[in-house]
Amino acid sequence: MSDKKQSSGRTRNYATVVYPESAPENWLEILRDQKINAFVSPLHDKDVNPESGEIKKPHYHVQFIFDGPKSKDQAQQIAAAIGGVGLEILNSVRGYARYLCHLDNPEKYQYSPDDVLSVGSEDYLNVIALPSDKYRVIGEIIAWCEETGCFYYSDLLRYAMENRNDWFRTLCDNGTFVIKEYLKSENFKRKRESENAET
Repeated sequence: MSDKKQSSGRTRNYATVVYPESAPENWLEILRDQKINAFVSPLHDKDVNPESGEIKKPHYHVQFIFDGPKSKDQAQQIAAAIGGVGLEILNSVRGYARYLCHLDNPEKYQYSPDDVLSVGSEDYLNVIALPSDKYRVIGEIIAWCEETGCFYYSDLLRYAMENRNDWFRTLCDNGTFVIKEYLKSENFKRKRESENAET
């Protein structure tokens, strides 16, 4: 963030918390009507207060990503319209987007990124993506192929499309070459082992 933006008190990124029981019933519709980009977390209904061990009151985290800098008062008007409590200026779009599911907080309950609601044109999964995620997904795919005996790329791609959006995106974006080479090598190895066993 530039010094000019900081000194003017305007930024593009804010967040608020919405408690379902005190928000308008149609708060998501109100948010959509604002014509802004936003992410809405899954309902945080399994968060634990670390001091007391009690479950926290269910809530949503809502992240606003404006196209241009907005004052805190402008952002607060939108937060108030949806029943938001508090308003936080965000230093990192990716960091807070990942916090919506506690992706970098393993000590907290892990919510599914597939349950985050994207309002507007921002793509949540692209925003939260880290290079290390690709390697983790490729490792998961290889382990799954070995566990299930799935060694045909078409079967894997169909499974990913129907069941694992994170795998499907990785395969479509940049993971196909590695996985196809792995499957080709594995199929060749199994064929060679079968031929050797027959002789």
